[in-house]
Amino acid sequence: MPGLLRGMARTAVVAGTATAVSNRVSRRQAARWGAQDPGGYGQQEYAEPAYAEPPAAPAADPIEQLKQLAELHSQGVLTDEEFAAQKAKLLG
Repeated sequence: MPGLLRGMARTAVVAGTATAVSNRVSRRQAARWGAQDPGGYGQQEYAEPAYAEPPAAPAADPIEQLKQLAELHSQGVLTDEEFAAQKAKLLG
């Protein structure tokens, strides 16, 4: 059992040392490359993507809108007052 613990401890020390050395090398390389490239290592500048405006909805036919309003009114979805207000808005 003591041999097993000793082996595990040795593995942990070796792995920890390797990680520390690797991190230090990475930091030194990044600092060196950063000094050579003022823009910064690994930082590329990207242009903001251009988004197209969504197409404008075609002007709705007032006759079709009136038919839809009348259908909603007949189904009881719109009250008489709501129907009259929407109809007046459509007809201007």
